[in-house]
Amino acid sequence: MKAIRRFTVRTVLPEALDAVAALAANLRWSWHEPTKALFARIDPERWEALGHDPVALLGAVEPQRLDELAHDTGFLAEAAALRDDLTAYLEQPRWYQSLADAPARIAYFSPEFGIASAIPQYSGGLGILAGDHLKSASDLGVPLIGVGLFYRAGYFRQAIDAEGWQRESYPLIDPDGLPMQLVRELDGSAARISLSLPGGEALHAHIWQMQVGRVVLLLLDTDIPDNSDALRGVTDRLYGGGGEHRLLQELLLGIGGVRAIKRYVAISGTPSPEVFHTNEGHAGFLGLERISDLVAGGLSFAEALQVVRAGTLFTTHTPVPAGIDRFEAALIERYLSTDLLPGVAAADVLPLGAEDYEGGDPAVFNMAVMGLRLAQRANGVSRLHGDVSRGMFGALWPGFDQDDVPITSVTNGVHAPTWTDPRMVELARTKLGTFETAACDWNSPAITDADLWSVRRAMREQLVADARARMTAAWAEQNPGIAAPAWMAELLDPDVLTIGFARRVPTYKRLTLMLHDPDRLRALLTHPDRPVQLVVAGKSHPADDSGKALIQKLVRFASEPELRRRIVFLPNYDIGMARLLYPGTDIWLNNPLRPLEACGTSGMKAALNGSLNLSILDGWWNEYYDAENGWAIPTADAAGDEAERDKLEAEAMYDLIEHQIAPRFYDRDADGLPRRWLQSIRHTLATLSPELSADRMVREYVERLYVPAAHAHRAIAADDHRPARDLAGWKAHVAREWPHVAVTHVESGGVQSPQVGDQLKVRAHVQLAGLSADDVLVEVVFGRARNGDDLADVHRQPLELADHELGQPATFTGTVPLDRSGSFGYNVRVTPRHPLLASPAELGLVAVAH
Repeated sequence: MKAIRRFTVRTVLPEALDAVAALAANLRWSWHEPTKALFARIDPERWEALGHDPVALLGAVEPQRLDELAHDTGFLAEAAALRDDLTAYLEQPRWYQSLADAPARIAYFSPEFGIASAIPQYSGGLGILAGDHLKSASDLGVPLIGVGLFYRAGYFRQAIDAEGWQRESYPLIDPDGLPMQLVRELDGSAARISLSLPGGEALHAHIWQMQVGRVVLLLLDTDIPDNSDALRGVTDRLYGGGGEHRLLQELLLGIGGVRAIKRYVAISGTPSPEVFHTNEGHAGFLGLERISDLVAGGLSFAEALQVVRAGTLFTTHTPVPAGIDRFEAALIERYLSTDLLPGVAAADVLPLGAEDYEGGDPAVFNMAVMGLRLAQRANGVSRLHGDVSRGMFGALWPGFDQDDVPITSVTNGVHAPTWTDPRMVELARTKLGTFETAACDWNSPAITDADLWSVRRAMREQLVADARARMTAAWAEQNPGIAAPAWMAELLDPDVLTIGFARRVPTYKRLTLMLHDPDRLRALLTHPDRPVQLVVAGKSHPADDSGKALIQKLVRFASEPELRRRIVFLPNYDIGMARLLYPGTDIWLNNPLRPLEACGTSGMKAALNGSLNLSILDGWWNEYYDAENGWAIPTADAAGDEAERDKLEAEAMYDLIEHQIAPRFYDRDADGLPRRWLQSIRHTLATLSPELSADRMVREYVERLYVPAAHAHRAIAADDHRPARDLAGWKAHVAREWPHVAVTHVESGGVQSPQVGDQLKVRAHVQLAGLSADDVLVEVVFGRARNGDDLADVHRQPLELADHELGQPATFTGTVPLDRSGSFGYNVRVTPRHPLLASPAELGLVAVAH
């Protein structure tokens, strides 16, 4: 008989175990090895079986065991010491507290957060990145408050059937079984936020709070009695619906998320955020709720928009337009023609998401476009992706060169304490006296090659054992009562070169590129002297049959009798699997279609453990590959079609494995050590560990984006928002006059036969219409002249006002140093200038000489 309802009864621990309860309540345990070791002592077998989930563990252990622990003085002393360590971690100043004039709080919105395998509120890289962002913010003392949704079924659980086809299931998650608590009003009632919907309905949500180290994470939950059955399902699952269902989730995340922060701040008495960070377009509506609040305070929509923009950062992770959420504009209008956002009219909002540019669809509301228009600062997640984003969204800034589009980049990083295997941490501790694996000296002679190789083999052996256990469990699930075949106990070999590949499975990531020439791959896998083995994992979106077909093709290939010990597809890729998979691989493979990988952090996690990368020069690898930390698969950009490109890149991949990677791995000295391979491992650990750390990433966000955004917000909100009122008026005035602004004439002189060291004198005559010279920035733009007169290696030099007679064009002058030989070209451009603008391109207005 099946239960009609399930719930979790929380354990009441003996008072002596209060320290244990405190440690379980704060998610720092998910990356703090000593705390996890304490939980493992309670019941090692259950700790492993429950996926390192302390709340589930404490709920499952027998009362007599808890009583034993309550009288175990050694255990109690260790728990008390760890609680004291946690208290110090939470209260003592850290890096951020040394900064002057930094924002009091930053709000970080994301549709998913991957923090621990016990909390399945993530689907892939975006969520894992968000979780790592929170963890490093905590470690650095950054006062972040995270906002997301609580999905009752999370993302799906993946199984592979007998035909190799992905099957999805959605186990329900009981919030009472997770380390989180309801946010409650001062009278003890559950705090609630509400959104008005069309037809007089309202969507209500409770607010769950998780403590991620020093960071508070708020998750909104609509599965409450206040809602109708249909609305209770708004937060049913992550990325589980389309159209209106997805819109409701995003309205809740953005608008409801800001309201949740306001409730939390009022109840807790803690600071309000000065900066709002939108992690992808899903949370873009947050800016509209803030505008609504400002309009209620007396500002116009245009004035409030300036305030919101100043304190908002938008991060795009999308390398292709198809990855952006787009809704019918009519649907957006229907939802905004309600009391959803008091003081904000649909007519004001629709232009923010309008694709009112060449190639756009006027019937569509684009969430990324709105995100960019609501944020004064924006970034991609690797240098290459920043450039791709400037090209993809360049139509929003017509007339500007791609390099001038105001989207910068902050390359993603990964949280080293989460993703570095405990064996590597222990090696650093015993040999170098530090737990900081991302900042220690991996070239130190204190760590011998034998030490390093021993740890690397142990991690490979750990992966082999985990793969065998997972495949045996998957067999038992698919074939109840039938013993697993004997070959599963011999799956993989801890002494064979191991290549890992794991990620989401959209077609552009090319899961099956490795199968392009099956015979060539068979030969690599079964080589008599230098065999290779492949460990593959990944989930395809439930609606993506093309992705599922790729998985099926790989699973069928891996099931061939002569190959099944050398290649395996592991089902249900998650954090728990990943933490063993990355360290256990010698090579991390990544072969997307360039440049469609925004960053690709899985290879970073492998590198932190000494794995070498074999990758297309895309995402983060494009900027960090140095020919010693791995291998670059040449990109066949000149291929005639997609099939030819796949063929050329697959052949290059096979050649690298056969002729460079495998020989280096198997080349051993008299001590059985691959010295040349170990040299690459040391180089990877020494050079990449600091750069790939999420601490580096978060510091960049703070210094380059959060602090400037906070300063901009303070400046524009000063004196009861007077600067915002002035800026809105100034922008309207500039927009009216700009069609009449022009560079009417450019003169140059000062050089006869140009040579290095000369000074080119430039005089530009500019028609300013109704603007003053202070309203514009006039620059000479110069660089190398290429075919078609396009400029490369561009530099800019401001020109100064020389004179401006009434009714005449203004004259601007300056000089350009000729400091390099070769072809040279220049032009003059005019852009709006105001001290509260973050970029000359911000208004999307430019005039150039013709």
